[in-house]
Amino acid sequence: MIKINRISKSFGGKAVLTDISGEFEKGKTNLIIGSSGTGKSVLLKCIVGLLQPDEGNVFFDLRNFTEADKEMKSEVRREIGMLFQGGALFDSKNVEQNVMFPLDILTKMPTDEKLDRVNFCLKRVGLENVNKKMPSEISGGMKKRVGIARAIVNNPNYLFCDEPNSGLDPQTSIVIDDLIQEITHEFDITTVVVTHDMNSVMGIGENIMFLYKGQKLWEGTNDQIMNSGMKEFDDFVFTNKAMHSLRERAI
Repeated sequence: MIKINRISKSFGGKAVLTDISGEFEKGKTNLIIGSSGTGKSVLLKCIVGLLQPDEGNVFFDLRNFTEADKEMKSEVRREIGMLFQGGALFDSKNVEQNVMFPLDILTKMPTDEKLDRVNFCLKRVGLENVNKKMPSEISGGMKKRVGIARAIVNNPNYLFCDEPNSGLDPQTSIVIDDLIQEITHEFDITTVVVTHDMNSVMGIGENIMFLYKGQKLWEGTNDQIMNSGMKEFDDFVFTNKAMHSLRERAI
């Protein structure tokens, strides 16, 4: 479980996050949603330690990450897997080398064991026999699956996904969503997904935090969305774009 307590962050005197608290549950897909510019990515960066919040604390299973010393922060970071928005694969490395990279820098595992782990993760995301392909030789959806394999190769306790469906067609997006949720349940990971994609919200939103102008205005599950009773949230959900996504998810 990850708990955030009264997180605030400003840049140049402008508040981007204000007094945000909440919990992201283990074994569930926890979504942070909202329109562009609402502070979703800033909150994610505060949680993983890429940004220091001006106020508040982040707890990883009762460990105060915000106030932790260097040793404890390194320990927590070794338990984190990241799926970046663009996939962030190394163009100069093949698929196998990309997935193996966290093992190379974080472990002293023998090469044969690392290769076994890489092959296991590639098989888990449905990518066998692509080890020697370069990123330029595979599709956008395959790149995202390679990114997921790399994110889980080190057996993380926490998985963070930043706009995992960015640049993908609706059908491939659903495949990636389902894969993230399956892995979350299978390995009992605390997964946090930043997205504005209503397909993702309706499909895998087991615990949803809605941000509006840097504040948390609503929290619930995808089953509770239709009865939120909050204008700002309803305006976000029922835009033409969002309704188009809802219809596509239902097809």
